[in-house]
Amino acid sequence: MSAKKRYNAKVLSIAFLAALMLPVVILAFTEHNPFWVTVVGLLLPLGAYALFAAMSHRSGRMVWLGALFLFFSAFQVVISYLFGESVVAADMFLNLLTTNAGEATELLGNIYPSIIAVCVIYIPILWYAAAHLRHGVVLEDSVRRGLATLGGVSLAVGCFVLWVGFPGRAKSILRDDVFPVNVCYNFCLSLSEAEKIEDFKTTSQGFSYMAQRDVEPQCREIYVLVIGEASRAANWQLYGYERPTNPRLVARDDIHLFRGVTTQSNTTHKSVPMMLSSIHTSQHDELYRRSGLPALFREAGFTTYFISNQSPQGAMIDHLASDAHKVIYVDEPHYDAQMVEIMRKAIHTDPSPRMLFILHTYGSHFSYHQRYPSEFTIFRPAADVAITRKNIVPIRNAYDNSVLYTDYFLSEVIKTLEKYPSISSAMLYCSDHGEDLFDNGNGRFLHSSPTVTYYQLHVPALAWFSSGYRQNFGEKVEAAMSNIDAPATTHSVFHTMADIAAIRSPYVDCSVSLVNSKFDSAAERLYLDDHNNAVALDEEIGIDATQRELFRRAGVGL
Repeated sequence: MSAKKRYNAKVLSIAFLAALMLPVVILAFTEHNPFWVTVVGLLLPLGAYALFAAMSHRSGRMVWLGALFLFFSAFQVVISYLFGESVVAADMFLNLLTTNAGEATELLGNIYPSIIAVCVIYIPILWYAAAHLRHGVVLEDSVRRGLATLGGVSLAVGCFVLWVGFPGRAKSILRDDVFPVNVCYNFCLSLSEAEKIEDFKTTSQGFSYMAQRDVEPQCREIYVLVIGEASRAANWQLYGYERPTNPRLVARDDIHLFRGVTTQSNTTHKSVPMMLSSIHTSQHDELYRRSGLPALFREAGFTTYFISNQSPQGAMIDHLASDAHKVIYVDEPHYDAQMVEIMRKAIHTDPSPRMLFILHTYGSHFSYHQRYPSEFTIFRPAADVAITRKNIVPIRNAYDNSVLYTDYFLSEVIKTLEKYPSISSAMLYCSDHGEDLFDNGNGRFLHSSPTVTYYQLHVPALAWFSSGYRQNFGEKVEAAMSNIDAPATTHSVFHTMADIAAIRSPYVDCSVSLVNSKFDSAAERLYLDDHNNAVALDEEIGIDATQRELFRRAGVGL
């Protein structure tokens, strides 16, 4: 059989065009844009792709020149499977750069239906194109003219609708609503952010908090910040969840639960650095010019420990952590309680009079069933299953088991500090963001999506104070009691920890401290969107009437 019969350039070009248009069509149904925006979103990529395919007689060459767009398309199909909606965000590209191999393997192993699908669709096209190149197969002029005509007409009509129908909004619609323009923009933004992270040591060089202390108790001090991971308030018994996921904490009468905290970002690589930094949500670029919480406490005379149950990822978290006196990463099997043992040993062997421990947990990070020992498999079945709505029961059970283990872990932290009643000690816990779990029958799962939900935003936060701390800083404990319903965000974490330790600095804002009577309840909640803009919690980021009702039921006012 001749190469001409075995390899059909027309078939390759049509398959190439169809594979590129697949995510475009999916997004047309999932994004719920206005009709004419959807029309623009279909016509412009169709026109551009068709013209691109018609640029050469060598269709195989055009496929390989467009390999990056095939990758973007495959990535978008996977994201649509995972979240049910949303375009590939800048944060998702950054996640690729800052997620360790173990986490990536866990996720990929559980979304294998989408991985298999994109492999079946996109890899054969590249193989077929390579065969065309080897055999010198060319595209007929008539087919090229047809593609060029289709492309030219689609592009012209799409541009006409865009510029005439949306005067003044054309640029934003292209950037936000037209695939793959939006993905290319997000990709470039992620590269820019990665470069800023890489240059952090240079851009923050010489920064000082000019830290001082209001008072220094005449006793030893130990303060602990616990950073939760992917834990949502909706699945905590303390927040009204019907399952007993917090039996140990519920049994205590000395927990100060902050009911109204929302996250500044639904991605770890942004949320945790902002929790560790003094920057306001609207000052994202300032993040790269300031040191973090370990540096503040170090300036104030504390011996600082940063203990992480997550592997180093080359992200901002690692840069901010490096200012601690001791940075420790937990060995396998990565259970959070291992950090308690490290902290206990440090308290016993390190004679420092003032100590700060920052414990970065794995918490409820997917894959949930790997976040706790087998004895915490209370809610069953909780097997390792593929991410699909039909598997919601074992998925939710495993998630709830991970919350149950967090309850145990936090109780162990408190018990460790309770062993030293004469020490002035306190613990603050806050999760970095929440998680979607196919709630209300929708297709939303995990986090990091450009449009957020109540479940990703509302996070658990609580504080505990020793008897020694209450004697030295009784007014701060009283303030914590009065702020249990404060409309706070994770921006409060840095400033609350500084206030707990009575550290003053031009960069410490007591009006957002949850242990300060001057907490500003009138301040607007802000969220950092995918393009690093500080925005209100409104419909632009997905907070519609349904989401507002979920907040209302949780007793959280927006």
